[in-house]
Amino acid sequence: MQIEINTFIQKNLKQLTNKTFSKKYISQNITPIITNINTSKNSKFIIAGSQGAGKSTLTKIFKLVLEKIFKKKVMLLSIDDYYLSKKKRLELSKKIHPLLITRGVPGTHNIEVLKKDVISFQKKKFPIITPTFNKLKDDISNKKKVVKNAEILLLEGWCCGSPPINKKYLFKNINSLEAILDKNKKWRQYYNSQLKKDYKNVFSLFDQQIYIQAPSFTYILKWRNAQEKNNAIKSKQKKFMKKNDLKKFVDHYEKLTKWMMKTMPAKADMLIKIDENQKIKKVIIQD
Repeated sequence: MQIEINTFIQKNLKQLTNKTFSKKYISQNITPIITNINTSKNSKFIIAGSQGAGKSTLTKIFKLVLEKIFKKKVMLLSIDDYYLSKKKRLELSKKIHPLLITRGVPGTHNIEVLKKDVISFQKKKFPIITPTFNKLKDDISNKKKVVKNAEILLLEGWCCGSPPINKKYLFKNINSLEAILDKNKKWRQYYNSQLKKDYKNVFSLFDQQIYIQAPSFTYILKWRNAQEKNNAIKSKQKKFMKKNDLKKFVDHYEKLTKWMMKTMPAKADMLIKIDENQKIKKVIIQD
């Protein structure tokens, strides 16, 4: 079984990343995580990590192995699919703060729909019809996903499970976007207030938190740039965000990302440490 799993993971990682990972690396760093999920009494797992850290790829591998090898039915959700429409974000930007036009921070998701879908899973109310989001169009897609049945729920997303930011760090300007475009600090106070209530209520429905820890924030722009190009290639689109535009975009995420890098290692049930090449260095399962 062990050889079968490692071979299966190696093949599917190659398809997803176009990179070849050794079976030794897989057996030491990826298989134990999936085995832990498979044998756990828990059924609802959060997988969080900074942009470009590889959480979407890992989560897809988790789902594939759990379904194909362990014959489990898995419901995989991405918080990105719950972004508000461009129209709704425009309304928010006029009502609360102009920066809310940009998707990403808490408050720019339809968190009530996500909560409804998680509760439907808990209560076994299938089928569950979930939304999808088109990042190239920056708007909700007409396509829906239908989950007919599931016994394991995986939710992946960059801000999933984050505690609210403390006041001292929240009010400190850490980039030009905050200093120039959020002088009154209304934007950051708004998204932090969302973490304190609606998002916290959703995250509390989950049993286990898995966090992928990047070595530092400096690698995130590099990873996100590569991710942007790959997404464009996969979708056969020539249009993708250029590096300068991407830097401005990532500035929206910087504070909360750094806050999670500081706080999540102690909070997570499982900590996955990765290196500058997005390879797993160490997996820590915490009691």
